[in-house]
Amino acid sequence: MNIQMIDAPMGEGKAELMAEIKSSETLPNEAPTLASSAMLVEVNISNWTGRKKDKAASKDVTTRNNANDGVASVHKAFLADSNNLRAIQQHVTATRAAHAHMTMPWSNSGLRLLPTAQYFKYQQTMTDMQNEFERLVTEFINTYNDEVVNVQMKLGDLFSREDYPTTGDLGRKFGFSINYMPLPDAGDFRVDIGNEALAEVKQQYSDFYSKQYSTAMNDVWTRLHKSLTSMSERLDYTDKEDKKIFRDTLVTNVTDMIELLRVCNVTGSSQMTAMANNLEEAMSGVTPDALREDDYFRAETKAAVDDAIKALPSLDI
Repeated sequence: MNIQMIDAPMGEGKAELMAEIKSSETLPNEAPTLASSAMLVEVNISNWTGRKKDKAASKDVTTRNNANDGVASVHKAFLADSNNLRAIQQHVTATRAAHAHMTMPWSNSGLRLLPTAQYFKYQQTMTDMQNEFERLVTEFINTYNDEVVNVQMKLGDLFSREDYPTTGDLGRKFGFSINYMPLPDAGDFRVDIGNEALAEVKQQYSDFYSKQYSTAMNDVWTRLHKSLTSMSERLDYTDKEDKKIFRDTLVTNVTDMIELLRVCNVTGSSQMTAMANNLEEAMSGVTPDALREDDYFRAETKAAVDDAIKALPSLDI
């Protein structure tokens, strides 16, 4: 994707954002190289869900309703009212969301691209997440046996002590690990398979490398599109009767995306830099309260945001 930014006169302190989209995002040749400005990272989290299909109960449901086997199933929630288990599950969801937000997609195996400029912030965030995960798991295990006793009456005949692991086994069902690894250069193959085969392997990996880079960059543009579109929609009103309620995060989501554009610009793309600069200028002085109270300022900001949306590359969203 090549974005040609076009200078335009300033309007009431807001930069006009205009761009011409010429082609899809490709891996640029300029420094820095992707391998020197990013790494790969994966987060592996395992946790006990406390749920299991009850085959006998499922069979009973289908039989009593004259239905074929497999069309209905009963899943038991072993500790349905456990606030401690629920807290772990919610924390796992939040951790995966934070991991996805600070990285970009790279492979279907779960590896994601982490810009080196984001490393220390990411490492601190995920360390805090891991520490909290371990604290929550310890708290859950300490109350586990009491919770099993309390849930027995609620499950009635569905209760089976065999469904519940011992505290020792339970602890082994939870895990949290973060693995970092270098991003290999596209041409870094050191195998003895003959020149012709080696050239073919290098080309295949080069194609994969370029495709994954394009996917990673499109992920950033898609996130930006989502934030800008949300802001434009929420600012689309002209009088109190049509007033739309929005939270302060409507603004911070966009300003956070400006920072993300800079951090995720792992190859020094001039197009991404230009977009970040223009957006930063357009959002200068924009506050949630000002947008709520000043009709003219709100309309002016919406126009700048709409210009930014028009400047984005064509995306399959």
